[in-house]
Amino acid sequence: MLYVCSLARLSETVTATGARHLVTLIGAGTAVSRPTMIDERNHLFLAFDDIVEPVPGLMAPAELHVERLIAFFRAWDRQAPMVVHCFAGISRSTAGAYIAACALTPERDEADIAAALRRVAPSATPNARLVALADRALGRDGRMVEAIKAIGRGADAFEGAPFLMPIG
Repeated sequence: MLYVCSLARLSETVTATGARHLVTLIGAGTAVSRPTMIDERNHLFLAFDDIVEPVPGLMAPAELHVERLIAFFRAWDRQAPMVVHCFAGISRSTAGAYIAACALTPERDEADIAAALRRVAPSATPNARLVALADRALGRDGRMVEAIKAIGRGADAFEGAPFLMPIG
């Protein structure tokens, strides 16, 4: 099972779900304490800012970030839950969850996955740059990008509520 949350809800989400794998998608310099039940080898930490176009002084999501993210998802044995988090649990982490579902279920329709994301996460506004990079890496021919555009911006929120992302 794949869960998504904000940094503020990380410890409680890992504890409540029994997660043993963790993905952190957060800006460089943001302090993140890995919960003690997560082994360092099972924690992917990717530092980049929540932007969709390059901005001087900020780190945009890049191909290398997405390649490492997809490889981490594919290496996950799915025997214990995984948590994906970002600062607010709205943009980078929801893009990560969407990418995971697309990477782990290549036969599944992108629009169905996006619709499932919207049902479980009303505030989800997946980072469009992450989605576009993953779309190319996964050979989805623009379908991931179009599916996320179709669900539109999520409901306004300061922080997303933790949720379970249906994988397949």
